[in-house]
Amino acid sequence: MVSTTKRKTSLTLDAELLDCAKALEINVSAVAEAALKSAVASARHMQWLKENAESFAAQAAWHERNGHPLADIISAPGGASWSA
Repeated sequence: MVSTTKRKTSLTLDAELLDCAKALEINVSAVAEAALKSAVASARHMQWLKENAESFAAQAAWHERNGHPLADIISAPGGASWSA
């Protein structure tokens, strides 16, 4: 297993919610880390989409002008082109 460097930080959380979590033996640090990991992944994805929006628009415009390059072999699900 790969060791991850951990760093202490301070969070301000709702006191009642924190008390409930502790009473239920919820590992608040693990939950916070998982939520932060998800938020970072989501933000990176949104940033990537924003950074590449121009390329996506250019590709869509190309498809509008020229059609899909594989249109002759692609059909709706269950279409004849996918049968053996």
